Amino acid sequence: MIVIGFGGQALFATRFIIQWLSSENAGRSVIPVAFWYFSITGGLVLLTYAIWRQDPVIIAGQSVGVFIYARNLYFISKEKKQNQD
Repeated sequence: MIVIGFGGQALFATRFIIQWLSSENAGRSVIPVAFWYFSITGGLVLLTYAIWRQDPVIIAGQSVGVFIYARNLYFISKEKKQNQD
């Protein structure tokens, strides 16, 4: 489970690298869709790890985060569908 915890942390940290590189390429601050996918994937893995550890602080924090990441992906999907019409 320690390897899973570190894996989740690596996924979660990768989102910042993706955001930084995207912003550098654009010459302005941007948040690419990949940021949200890495956020939710890393958050779910870390939530799994927190549940295994029975750590209520991390469980609470990651639960809220996963909800927010999923909501952002919902808004992105909704906007894409509206733009296709």
